[in-house]
Amino acid sequence: MSQGRESIAAKLVANMITEAGANRVLVCDLHSSQAMGYFDIPVDHVYGQPVILDYLASKTISSNDLVVVSPDVGGVARARAFAKKLSDAPLAIVDKRRHGHNVAEVMNLIGDVRGKVAVMMDDMIDTAGTIAKGAELLHQEGAREVYACCTHAVFSPPAIERLSSGLFQEVIITNTIPLKEEKNFPQLTILSVANLLGETIWRVHDDCSVGHAPYSTLDID
Repeated sequence: MSQGRESIAAKLVANMITEAGANRVLVCDLHSSQAMGYFDIPVDHVYGQPVILDYLASKTISSNDLVVVSPDVGGVARARAFAKKLSDAPLAIVDKRRHGHNVAEVMNLIGDVRGKVAVMMDDMIDTAGTIAKGAELLHQEGAREVYACCTHAVFSPPAIERLSSGLFQEVIITNTIPLKEEKNFPQLTILSVANLLGETIWRVHDDCSVGHAPYSTLDID
């Protein structure tokens, strides 16, 4: 039922944007790429992952120490693409089961993280329940450090408490959602998507192929 409501809401928003006069839409990290089908106008879908990848590449983490972790089974394709860009880093998967909306229970870990720097990748963090429980499991399984990465930082309560509790070496997000000052905490790093969106807008304006842009859907698939 919840998924049905989300579909109706997505179609409504798409219709409102179109009726407002838009003739083309640029979106970043849709929770489901199927949402592009709700628009009756062209949609360009880009990803924030390369911005995070560039930042991680600037850090002094040996590729031999890295393991990319999907916080749930549904995010495996995203995490696999991310791992491939990180020098084909190994992949681990947190297997969990939900018992209610925004409530997650971690069951077990598929893969090896012992002694590794674990990088958890998701498209968004809402209450941080899933990613925090995943981080607890990673530490139990022997991970040396845990990083959390996402494009969209919704940060609904009690996300800040969970993310700043010491589970994470660093929480890396982008600025697709403006973050209020009171939601900042020492482990938080905010990266700008300005270049990503600017490059895509330039390509659209110049009639170039967005599909071959550095941050396009094709680049991450």
